[in-house]
Amino acid sequence: MEDIFHNGWNRINEEVSAFTAPVNIQETEKSYELHVIAAGLKKEDFKINIDKNILNISFEQKEENKEEGNAAKWLRSEYRMRSFKRSFTLNEKVDTANIAAKYTDGILQITLPKKEVSEPAAHEISVN
Repeated sequence: MEDIFHNGWNRINEEVSAFTAPVNIQETEKSYELHVIAAGLKKEDFKINIDKNILNISFEQKEENKEEGNAAKWLRSEYRMRSFKRSFTLNEKVDTANIAAKYTDGILQITLPKKEVSEPAAHEISVN
């Protein structure tokens, strides 16, 4: 029985361990909205920070080792670690001091409010 699970599974194991969170970005009149698809995670496990106008979003989940007095043994276990990191360069239009995030129904929504842009005042320049 064990031979069934060992033949050809290394390739599949490598593919399963790669976890990428897809992101949708939407622009509204007042903000940019990032929607990170991350179902089955906990909001406490996300790390979101800004470093030199780069928005970093990351998550890491490690396997919990549970030993029980059960005589059964696992033939294959792929519950190891999931993690991702996404980075986005922010332009000068984003008000970085007022960025907000919420996690609802498997979607991490990050709101990047736009700065109030004032038009430069018109004035004449005299020639000396």
